[in-house]
Amino acid sequence: MAYSLIESLWLLGHIGFNEMLSENRKQKMEDIRPGPMEALVYYRSIPRYLLAKGLNRLWPRHFFAGVAPLRLQQVELAPPGPDWLVLKSRLCGICGSDLQLLKGVESLLLEPYASFPAVLGHEVVAEVVQAPEESEWRPGDRVAVEPLLPCEVRGIEPCHFCAQGQYNLCENFTQGRLSPGTILGLHKEAGGGMARFLAAHPSRLLRLPDNLNDETAVLTDSLASALQPVLDHFPEDQDTVVVYGAGIIGQHLVRLCKALGSKARVIVVARYPFQENLARAGGADLVLLSPDRAGLARAVGARLLPTTLGGGNLEGGANLFFDCVGSRSSMQEGLLALRGGGAYVLVGTTAELGPIDLSSLWFRELRLSGSAMYAYGTWQRQRVRTYQLAVDLLARGDYPVQGLVSQVFPLSDYRKAFQVAFDKRRHQSVKVVFDLREPFATTGVQNRT
Repeated sequence: MAYSLIESLWLLGHIGFNEMLSENRKQKMEDIRPGPMEALVYYRSIPRYLLAKGLNRLWPRHFFAGVAPLRLQQVELAPPGPDWLVLKSRLCGICGSDLQLLKGVESLLLEPYASFPAVLGHEVVAEVVQAPEESEWRPGDRVAVEPLLPCEVRGIEPCHFCAQGQYNLCENFTQGRLSPGTILGLHKEAGGGMARFLAAHPSRLLRLPDNLNDETAVLTDSLASALQPVLDHFPEDQDTVVVYGAGIIGQHLVRLCKALGSKARVIVVARYPFQENLARAGGADLVLLSPDRAGLARAVGARLLPTTLGGGNLEGGANLFFDCVGSRSSMQEGLLALRGGGAYVLVGTTAELGPIDLSSLWFRELRLSGSAMYAYGTWQRQRVRTYQLAVDLLARGDYPVQGLVSQVFPLSDYRKAFQVAFDKRRHQSVKVVFDLREPFATTGVQNRT
């Protein structure tokens, strides 16, 4: 194809202009490379961990900031690989797993699945500030960060579970080019959401629609954590479902049963009146405040069978029991409250439970399972990414989120934030969030005190 002199000059100029734009964009990327920044860092200290554990047994609602191996300090972020993006944190929620770590009640057997020191925070709403040239992402894109670190992120061939889309069960969380760790926030290289910047693999990013504000989007991770067990154990319309525990995960479980169209009867066991009110607002058919065994039996339509010792047995009961507490008593009541063939699902992360009577497990042929994080599930006969479905539900506009984000703090107030999260009774806390936007910008959330 022949070009005229004018066309040739225009073409050369156009190419040069594009190259100039590319160089300018590259220069801007280099200009915003994160330098030293304040971050909330959890570091390895066996003495402090054990002391926090002992104090928590005596005062479980108090955060001992001077004891916990946690400090606000200057760090630098170095993305683990050239294909990783640099993100700027906007909001980051405090997860129950963060609280368990600070209380010293995490499972000792899970130690190999983390690396320290680590910037805490995996419930992240962020925006892209730096991306590879060929990336689909651009600076300013607002994202939710799915924090898992499975095979794909580690640069290795997919394991058995990752190949099937069950990357929450990845067998290589301790392998590959990254240090050990299941998620961002418990990993020493990628950073976490409780800092101005963090790094993320492009496969872990989900674009947030414009109609989904930050204060709602920060619920994505907790919603996905509840959504996965619901997709895996979706209740039939005629079922009776017990949600034991009315913290953030229990609140989501109630709302999901309704939002996804189940007509099952949903009973919630709550500890505090404010949790009862939130559960009713979320669609619970019945809410019980710390019931005894007889009260639970009446609620699930079971017969209480007296025993000389042990507090009595139940005959009949619920079809599905979501345990969001993970305690000795919650598991015991769950096994008793289920009818024959019922399903007990441990959603709350826990380690040691103490002695439990397991006779109902074999006597009534119950199904016992756990739920770990999120990956893919089946919804309306289609395979769906759980995190994406969580974003879609929040963006839909009819998912009841009022009151779920209960308090918001700047990162500098981390001591107060964790104290509020520790003491739900006093502060009526549900989801406590850090706002890392500049300036501190959260609107629409009135902190409960």
